[in-house]
Amino acid sequence: MDVTERIQQAIDSQPIVLFMKGTPQFPMCGFSSRTVQALQAVGAQFASVNVLEDPEIRATLPRVSNWPTFPQLFINGELIGGCDITLELYEKGELQQLVAEVSRA
Repeated sequence: MDVTERIQQAIDSQPIVLFMKGTPQFPMCGFSSRTVQALQAVGAQFASVNVLEDPEIRATLPRVSNWPTFPQLFINGELIGGCDITLELYEKGELQQLVAEVSRA
């Protein structure tokens, strides 16, 4: 399986997937940490992919998603964005709605 297929498989494996530096328990950058905190604050059940452990995904995902930085949050197969967008959605109450819709689906 090539790296693009592995990325797609990860995105398709769960309704909410976060490609991040580190893990939710041990984030390796502040942006990843803040994104995890926002997801946890709204009670999201999410899968994570540690891009530091997989250099191929780290190199390829920005080209696939057209998003240059990490973390990258996907909900229902769609790129939501990175840390800033996730925190903005959280502050507006929209992240809670997106997560609630996933929980109902």
